[in-house]
Amino acid sequence: MIRDRISYPGRRLFADRFSRKFLHVFVILSGLILILMLGALYYQSIPVLQSQSLFSLLFSQGWHPSRGQFGFLPFIVGSLWVTCVAMAIAMPVCLLTSIYLVEYSSKTLRDWISPFIDILAGIPSVVYGIWGILIIVPFIKNYLAPLFGVSCSGYSVLAGGMVLAIMIFPVIIHISMEILKTVPNELRDASLALGATKWQTVKNVVMRRAMPGIVAAMVLGLSRAFGESIAVLMVVGNLARIPKSLFDPAYPLPALIANNYGEMFSIPQYDSALLFASLLLLLVVLYFNIVSRMVLSGIKWSNYYYA
Repeated sequence: MIRDRISYPGRRLFADRFSRKFLHVFVILSGLILILMLGALYYQSIPVLQSQSLFSLLFSQGWHPSRGQFGFLPFIVGSLWVTCVAMAIAMPVCLLTSIYLVEYSSKTLRDWISPFIDILAGIPSVVYGIWGILIIVPFIKNYLAPLFGVSCSGYSVLAGGMVLAIMIFPVIIHISMEILKTVPNELRDASLALGATKWQTVKNVVMRRAMPGIVAAMVLGLSRAFGESIAVLMVVGNLARIPKSLFDPAYPLPALIANNYGEMFSIPQYDSALLFASLLLLLVVLYFNIVSRMVLSGIKWSNYYYA
């Protein structure tokens, strides 16, 4: 009995060290997954990189796989068009929504609205795509395009941007709300005590302090929009040419991969070209996420310092 009592602390310390090492290994393995993905995609992209220069792949418009021409410029530009339209729609709506929920709304209203925002985040992409086909595409074709004197099928950059904007609402709103909540209440009270109105306090004090975090939230929403595939390919038109207006069809990179991977592998280097497109997409999304994380980390350290 005495020996058991003496050895118990030793067993407990051993179990603690073992658990720490065990969890440390899994953390390293989870981080290695990203490195393995990058390495595998690059390895599979080597054939197309050896056949054409990187400049030709990125800035050529010719997409003729049967002739060995893989120009990704229309797909890159199409991705930028759709993503920019989605961000232009989402940024003001999400920013004003988050400001209202944090600064103006009652706790009861906030508790009622938050679950609906969470539901938007959990809806499958294909449901958004079907909703876009049933509502957004006919609206653009029958009402919006004729209003501007344009003949359009409805499947366009604007349709893809509108669907994407709704899909990224939850990401931007939730992060923006959390950033606004980190602003100390003392700053609000001091501004109000000096005679500022509620809106002046929000605009000149709260937003100035929270702006880096708001930018990080927008960047995370941008990375989410840039990598979306299923909902976009259902409403954007999927035409491999550079769009010149919001009512033109486009063909974003994620839609290219989702539509064509698994088909036409008899064409030389076609699978390598699609995997190179996957590598490009992963690098862009990774860059956006790194930038947003760096901004958010800077905010946390600055709040700790001023506290």
